[in-house]
Amino acid sequence: MSEIQRRKILRCACDLYLKDGLEGFSMRKLARSVGVTAPALYRHFRSREGVLVAMMGEAHQLQAQYLYRSLQGRTPAERLERAAAEYLSFATEHPEMYEMLYVAPHHLGLGELPPEVAEVAAATGRFWQDRVREGMEAGILAKGDPDAVGLTLWAHAHGFVTIHLRGICPVMERGDLVERFRESSRRLLNGLGGPAWEERKAGEEPPQGRRERPARKAS
Repeated sequence: MSEIQRRKILRCACDLYLKDGLEGFSMRKLARSVGVTAPALYRHFRSREGVLVAMMGEAHQLQAQYLYRSLQGRTPAERLERAAAEYLSFATEHPEMYEMLYVAPHHLGLGELPPEVAEVAAATGRFWQDRVREGMEAGILAKGDPDAVGLTLWAHAHGFVTIHLRGICPVMERGDLVERFRESSRRLLNGLGGPAWEERKAGEEPPQGRRERPARKAS
């Protein structure tokens, strides 16, 4: 099976599950959605459970690919900012995969996350812990419990994305969404930021009492 075929099957599986739930998910329906016969689909996946496990694994792997691009940043602050931007990009470019990240295993008929999926999910958790810890060490984030701060940052990002994907707020263009997310993140960091964040913020704002006045019109 080619990678293109596999991804098509898994994307169709995501759409089918999110539309009909576990009870409405069948290999026959999936085959019809993909445009192949059920026997042909069984040659790629032995069971419905196999498709569901692969679907979850694909979602976690794809998110990891986005997040790890942020490691190209040169400083802790840049890596943290890029990671947040990549999180948003993944969620908006692959909303169906983003939804699958947060489906509880029992909703898929599974007792727990399969080891291969749990391993990728744990690696993503460590990635965020590393961003928070190095942010604290660099003074971008105030010293504190890395797990608690990480949970706060994730809850902010996940909540923002979920509000957007659910259409709770008025529909925003991509550029507006990114800018609002950036502004919201900065407001959050005003409370969580450390000395380096305060210095950086001060460098971006004109000093108090020295704002440029608008030029007077010539009389």
